[in-house]
Amino acid sequence: MTLDQFNAADRHEASAAIRPCLDIPRWVEIVVDGRPYADRTALLDCATTAAEPFAPAEIDAALAHHPRIGERAAGSGAEAKMSAAEQAGLGDSSAALEQALAAGNADYERRFDRVFLIRAAGRSRIEILSELERRLAHSDEQELPIVADELRQIALLRLQGVIES
Repeated sequence: MTLDQFNAADRHEASAAIRPCLDIPRWVEIVVDGRPYADRTALLDCATTAAEPFAPAEIDAALAHHPRIGERAAGSGAEAKMSAAEQAGLGDSSAALEQALAAGNADYERRFDRVFLIRAAGRSRIEILSELERRLAHSDEQELPIVADELRQIALLRLQGVIES
């Protein structure tokens, strides 16, 4: 969808176009209500502002849609396709690395009671595993803002992919 099409779309169509980027109703509403945008920079600025801060309940709801690193997203919708594309860029992996990621994911879920979330785009599996191990040492208070920031980064990257120049 072009920016002009997004600006001209009815509310339902515009919301449906960006919801796979981040399924937080408040964020979607703010971004849709900010139309028309003069350019993609203005759109991304609004989306960034709308993402700061996310409430813990919003983060939990959004994480319900995210697969574990190394796993495929369920379904065949736009969000699942975006996730698959993001994780496809992680490169090849050894069985040992996949086992380490799976074990790290399990440790993280036990520790924080949520899936480990990280912007996969532009990172290797080794970088992700290193970050996962580092973040396991955090307190809940330290980790929640990092999760919110990763969620924001993912949303903005996806939004750039959905709304063309």
